Amino acid sequence: MKMLIVEDNSRVSALLKRGLESQGYQVYISEEAEEGLILLEKIDFDLIITDIMLTGMDGITFCKKIRHSGKKIPIIMLTALGTIDEKIEGFDAGADDYLVKPFEIRELYARVKALLQRKSDTVSTADESAQIVYGNLVMDKRTKVIYREGLAINLTPKEFNLLHFMMQNPERLLTRDEIADNVWGNNFDTGTNYIDVYIAYLRKKIDKGFEQKLIHTKVGMGFILSSKI
Repeated sequence: MKMLIVEDNSRVSALLKRGLESQGYQVYISEEAEEGLILLEKIDFDLIITDIMLTGMDGITFCKKIRHSGKKIPIIMLTALGTIDEKIEGFDAGADDYLVKPFEIRELYARVKALLQRKSDTVSTADESAQIVYGNLVMDKRTKVIYREGLAINLTPKEFNLLHFMMQNPERLLTRDEIADNVWGNNFDTGTNYIDVYIAYLRKKIDKGFEQKLIHTKVGMGFILSSKI
C-alpha cells in the first residue's frame, strides 16, 4: 500500500513516515501541495494524508483539485484547527476523515485502516449500474451529478455520499448512528451536529422549488427519503 503525506513540517512528516512504515506501508513525502499533485500523476496511491496549512497551495484547495480530477483516493486531513465550520469545509472539499493536532499516532493507524477497508469493501461490492433512480430523482454515479425532473444538481462529495446512502435505503427511517457509520465511518464525532447540517444542505438542493418534498426528519428518530409522506 502506497501513501502520500503532504506536510511542510519536516519533524511531523518524518514522525508520520516512520510510524506508517512500521505498519508496513510504503510512504512518500511532499512538502508542497503542488509537488503532491505531480506525484499523483506518476504514482497510484492508496491513501493521502495532508495538512491544511501548507506553504503555497493549502490543503483544502489540494483536496478539491484531487476530487475535480476524478480520483477517489481516501484523504485524511490534519490540522491544528478544530471548529465544526472548518471540519465541514474539509469534508466539502472531499476529505474522508479529519484529525486535529495533536493526536495519538495509534488513532491515525486506526483511521487509515478503516478508510482502506472501506475502500476495499466499496470495490468488492460495487454496483455495475451507473445510476440509482428513485421517483424523479436520478443519481449518476459516474459523473457524481444528481438530476430531479431533468434538472442537474451538483453536490459536494459528502452530500453525494449521504444522498447515495439514502437512495440505497428509500422509504426506511435511517437513524443518526446508521448514517454516521455508513457515511462518515466508525470514527464519527458523535458530539457534533454534522448530520443535521448536511441533511439541511441536501434539503435545500434536492427539495427547493419542488412541491413534493423527498427528505424528511422524524424528530428524535432520524431521517427518511420518501415521496409518500
